[in-house]
Parts: sequence; C-alpha cells; structure tokens
Amino acid sequence: MKAADVMTRNLVSVKPEATVLQAARLMLQQHISGLPVIDADGRLVGILSEGDFLRRRETATEKRRSRWLEFLMGPGKIASEYTHSHGNKVAEVMTTDVQTVEEDAPLEAIVELMERRRIKRVPVVRGGEVVGIVTRSNLMHAMVSLARSTPKVAQTDAAIREQLLSEMTKQKWAPIAMLNVVVHEGIVELWGVIVDERQREALTVAAENTAGVKAVKDHLVWVEPTSGMVIEPADPAVKH
Repeated sequence: MKAADVMTRNLVSVKPEATVLQAARLMLQQHISGLPVIDADGRLVGILSEGDFLRRRETATEKRRSRWLEFLMGPGKIASEYTHSHGNKVAEVMTTDVQTVEEDAPLEAIVELMERRRIKRVPVVRGGEVVGIVTRSNLMHAMVSLARSTPKVAQTDAAIREQLLSEMTKQKWAPIAMLNVVVHEGIVELWGVIVDERQREALTVAAENTAGVKAVKDHLVWVEPTSGMVIEPADPAVKH
C-alpha cells in the first residue's frame, strides 16, 4: 500500500497568522492532534501539534533551568524556548522542519520516517501542494481493513506445516535447526529447543498467523545459554 491509499484527503489546516487559541480550538473541534500550517500561497510552512502546547505560559509549564545550565545553552536557545512558550501566533509556535512524502510513497517508508524522526503525522504533497496527510490513526485503519479482508483459508496439515516452516526459515531469530513442527487436524505442535524465552511467544505467533491453524500446543524446551540449565514447559500450553 502507498500513501495515497490511506491518507486523509479532507485536510484541516491553519494559517500561520492564526492565533494559538484559534488553532487549539480547531484541533479540539475536529478531534485531531495536529494541523498542517499553510500560507496564503498554498505552501506548507509548518506543522502544529499537541506537543507544541506542552510548554505554555497559560498553564505555567514553561521550562525552568538553573542559571548555570542556561549559561551553557546560550541566549539563543533560551530565547527560542521563550518564543515557543509565549508566542500568540501559530507561526511563532509551529514546527518548521516538516517531513513530507509523495502520494506513491510506500507505507514502509512512511513508518520508517515516523520512527526515525519521532513524529506522528506526515503531510503528502503533489508538486509542492499538500493533498493529504498520513497519521498513525490512518495506519491503524489500514491494518484493521487489511485484517478484515484476509480470508481464513482451510489448508491441509502438510500445507500448514510447509507454510509455517517457510516463515520460520525467513526469521533470523528462529533457531530453525533446533525446531520441529507437527500438525494434526489443524493443531500445530511446536517441539524443540529455544535459547531465549521470548522466542517461544514469537514462534507461537507465527503459528497462529498461519492460515488453517485451529490451535497451537507448546512443547518447547528453554535452554539457558549461560548456565546450560534446561527448563521444561510446566504444562504444554494450548492456544486457540
């Protein structure tokens, strides 16, 4: 999927000369957590988000530091923070370093951008014009929509085993050489050795996501790599 497939097209935006109070009211009325800031020429000049309201004079939450730390930071940084916490116009408070993508950007690239820059929304542009925005909520909607459209296909036991082993082989964390999978009437039994308890849950998830699986039985043995201690499962867990 691409940005154009999930983005919000009915864009709610604000002008840089609008007041902070107007922008905050608009966000509350529209139930959104961020606004693209677009000037009179239609250019994207910034982003205003809930995070920009965390440190405000109205709520007496401005940053307070020791004089020594302020000296080390220098007057420029302190002045910038003052503008951000006391500014009355959107242009004075907004984030100007805006990351954008085009309509054909794959979702994987958008997610990587969000994680790397620690942002919650990415405007979508076409020829410099903002045509939409992708938020974390859009990605959640896409996930739910795709999950609903995935058919539950009945498969033979042999097909289930082959598909699960193929998935496990692709995963670097899976100790495939120490594992065995037995499938009977759609019930998957996991046998073998793991070296980290977290592998148990991941292997169970891989089995549960395999089409045709009715339940998963865990017989995995955990061998602690440092001490060599063998920890047997207390009781083979069955997950439906």
